[in-house]
Amino acid sequence: MIRIVPSLAGPAAAMLWFAALPLAAQELPTGLDGARILPGWTQSDGSRIGAIEFRLQPGWKTYWRNPGDSGLPPVFDWQGSENLRDVAFHWPAPQVISSGDDLALGYRDHLILPFTARPADPGLPVGLAVSVDFGLCKNICVPARVALRADAAGAAPDPAILTAMTQVPRPDADRPRCTISPIEDGMRVTATLPRPVALAAMELEGSDVWVSGTELRTRSGETTLTADFVPLQAVPFDLPTDRLVFTLIDDAGAVELRGCTD
Repeated sequence: MIRIVPSLAGPAAAMLWFAALPLAAQELPTGLDGARILPGWTQSDGSRIGAIEFRLQPGWKTYWRNPGDSGLPPVFDWQGSENLRDVAFHWPAPQVISSGDDLALGYRDHLILPFTARPADPGLPVGLAVSVDFGLCKNICVPARVALRADAAGAAPDPAILTAMTQVPRPDADRPRCTISPIEDGMRVTATLPRPVALAAMELEGSDVWVSGTELRTRSGETTLTADFVPLQAVPFDLPTDRLVFTLIDDAGAVELRGCTD
């Protein structure tokens, strides 16, 4: 989840500036060795490419945007940023990680999370400040928070950010066959693909609907994916299949599918 609110002034701004001091001046959450915004560079349209970097202590993990049944999805609050219209993340493909006694989707050791920050006024620079609420896991999973402020954008693309962007799942034109059925507190999606899949996740784009971890069953070269979609009201609802997003990962890499076949 991303929040953007107007910049503050006066005493409130001073408090925000204190909160956004470099992490060397803050107390690090357990499991985190460091965090920062890689300042990135500005594109010709005025948008700014940057990244949030987490360095985790050995054995610790953090979560993907939709971690599954028991994970803590990160929440980003861009309060204090300047000339910022919106932010779009470019998530590297996740891994399976342990989350207590369950499995979730996330990252081990080190994460560089690229983003594109679009300006409110393309003629002015974008200043970046963010607080992140997220989860960290080792033997147990704990909530954490950091507040970060970026230096000015650089003159050239950052190779570390460019490398992370190559790990983003690539778009795939395939679409699964889908069956949508009601359950007591929402809807169940069953999707079938004519190929083996090692790891998968489902999402409903542009919504706050909670989505369970995706169960996989492979038989005779076909993979069936199943996940439950539960809205805040915890009742069955009209689920638009054109907004379903499927992230699939196997030895050949990661792909992203959108929608279902008719």
